[in-house]
Amino acid sequence: MHDDSLRPTLILPDWPAPSPVQAFVTTRESGPSQGPYAGFNPARHVGDDPAMVARVRDLLAAEVDDGRPLAWLDQVHGTQVVDAFDVCHADERHEAVPPRADACISTGTGQACVVMTADCLPVLFCDRQGTRVGVAHAGWRGLVEGVLEATVARLGDDPGELMAWLGPAISNAQFEVGPEVRDAFIADLPEADDAFESSPYRLGHYMGDLYKLARLRLERAGVGHVSGGHFCTASESRFYSHRRDDGVTGRMATVIWLR
Repeated sequence: MHDDSLRPTLILPDWPAPSPVQAFVTTRESGPSQGPYAGFNPARHVGDDPAMVARVRDLLAAEVDDGRPLAWLDQVHGTQVVDAFDVCHADERHEAVPPRADACISTGTGQACVVMTADCLPVLFCDRQGTRVGVAHAGWRGLVEGVLEATVARLGDDPGELMAWLGPAISNAQFEVGPEVRDAFIADLPEADDAFESSPYRLGHYMGDLYKLARLRLERAGVGHVSGGHFCTASESRFYSHRRDDGVTGRMATVIWLR
């Protein structure tokens, strides 16, 4: 039996998803992890106590309907998209190494898709009929390489029938980047120039808007409805932030599944 005081404090997406679509984002506001990872850290790769991470993952699974398995990924800031069914069946075969991927989709009710973030942008997807879902981990590298477009393509539907929700990420007020980042986006999508402003902190640097960049790319991909995008992981203490915490921090989990 789980201690209710350790249950995660969740953010539920505010989007017009059909009733079979279930999703949430964890925060760090409660949980068993200690020290710089204090709160609800499900990430094994950040240096946290493995026993604490295992406990957090058990608590996380309890928040998903009927305890269905979670399709964990080895995120590498790329564009690979996998099917949750394949990931979870590999786990059943005791293939302990998760796939190197940054997005996951599902068209069945037996598994849940999950990504972890701490400043990068988690993006949820579903179709208007409630028959397919997905989630992508989109830092600036993944965005510029096309992880959102790859996820849209893998969902295999008319993009106009898809909707997306932009979860907690670092805001443009906190996300300073070099000129190479701005140049990479503009080379692929000239309109991306609108997502950058000159930095007030360093000459020749820019404040980048991940939310605007994601919206521009989803619009180009033809996604019919996009919502969310009103958070800042770096300035809100309820979130883990890689940049604010100098790289020593936990992760939030963004989970989606079909009921």
